Amino acid sequence: MKGVRAAALAAALAAAACTVGPNYHRPSAPVPARYKEAGFVVAHPADALARGAWWRIYRDPVLDRLEQQVAVSNQNLKAAAAAFREAEALVAEARAGFFPTLSASAQGQRARSAGVIANLFSQSVSASWVPDLWGRVRRTVEGQLAGAQASAAELANARLSAQATLAGDYFQLRIADALQRLLDRTIAAYAEALRITRNQYAAGIAAAADVAQAEAQLEAARAQRIAVGVSRAQFEHAIAVLIGRPPAAFAIAPAAVTGIVPQIPPGLPATLLERRPDIAAAERQMAAANAQIGVATAAFFPDLTLSGDAGTTAAKLGRLFSAANVIWAFGGQAAQTLFAGGLRNAELTAADAAFMQSIANYRQTVLAAFQQVEDELAALRILARQQRAAERAATAARRAARMIFNQYKAGLVPYTNVVVAQTTALADDETVLSIRQSRLVASVSLIEALGGGWSAAQLPGRRQIERDVPLDFRPPPSPAAAGRT
Repeated sequence: MKGVRAAALAAALAAAACTVGPNYHRPSAPVPARYKEAGFVVAHPADALARGAWWRIYRDPVLDRLEQQVAVSNQNLKAAAAAFREAEALVAEARAGFFPTLSASAQGQRARSAGVIANLFSQSVSASWVPDLWGRVRRTVEGQLAGAQASAAELANARLSAQATLAGDYFQLRIADALQRLLDRTIAAYAEALRITRNQYAAGIAAAADVAQAEAQLEAARAQRIAVGVSRAQFEHAIAVLIGRPPAAFAIAPAAVTGIVPQIPPGLPATLLERRPDIAAAERQMAAANAQIGVATAAFFPDLTLSGDAGTTAAKLGRLFSAANVIWAFGGQAAQTLFAGGLRNAELTAADAAFMQSIANYRQTVLAAFQQVEDELAALRILARQQRAAERAATAARRAARMIFNQYKAGLVPYTNVVVAQTTALADDETVLSIRQSRLVASVSLIEALGGGWSAAQLPGRRQIERDVPLDFRPPPSPAAAGRT
């Protein structure tokens, strides 16, 4: 009968429980009506980003194969995934506060006291429960759940960052390949010019200085060709690390740049809040900080602990389970901190300040996201115009170099004019390649700034994160002990 009363009391306490502290509502953030730099972008059906595979917009099979290895082998992503699993475990750890603690014990003892030797046997089951009267556990679970979602968003952001870094390194490596091919053609042209100059010198038409200038120009081009190998090797090594492989066991064969610079419609600014994983992480961190205010508020109220013990005790083991030897006890304890030197007020003030800090961090993250989108939109717009002008300049410079070299062969101009014209033509061709590289990297940065096809709907929900509390009869196997990677 008393057990029934205790159960009824517990049910009444649970029904009367309340949750103190503010409920979370996402604060507003500054969102413009449209992007300032988006006026020049015209959307095309083929420009849509593939969800989770945005790099396919560049139609480069080598890049596609490399990107697919990032999510599997990148060590930073493995660390972020482990952090997310840890956050999920913290949710389960917080949920354990909803349940009573149950323990069992058994004891056998033989003792001598006052000249008398006696045996004592006992076994008991104990239970204790702290009802969540003020929502401390509920707010803790709420905060840990938001923290786990923030961790999931951080994992998505780390994955996007690694993918974008790989794409940027890959395009810079391919531009290095293109520059090497340009210098190969230039070296061949300079070698031919040197041959002609030597023939003219042998015929008494050209001066020895002309031969020396031609030789110097050829060797300078060769040195530049060699130097390009340094940057290409570094990009190749960086890509190897991004896909989780040692640089010594990885190589990318030289090839032409197949990736085009796509038109990327940015959409409406308001959608950016749901497309950027770093914004989603900052928003979930606000929710976690808000929950901590409730945890700090609950500390002002008394705690109630319900406990009970039941078992048997006997002097002989054979009588241990006799009904006559049953013992039990039920009770409750209320505890209230009356004075703690301002600790509770300080904890509440700190929680409130942490929430305000998270709001500022969230709004700053949003502003920085809009800045990144605007920067890359402006870069793509301006670089497209610059490339058209640079290509016209390069075409004119190559034409001028051919004309001046023909004039030199006819004896009309000194070889210095040839050196200047050829140097200008090479520099203009290199400028075109540099601008193309900048456009490709800017397009990757814009895709990253727009979230890479990610959506906040991909965040795991409460049901996905929460796990049934496992029985504590034995610990689950440890992934680390099992040698999992």
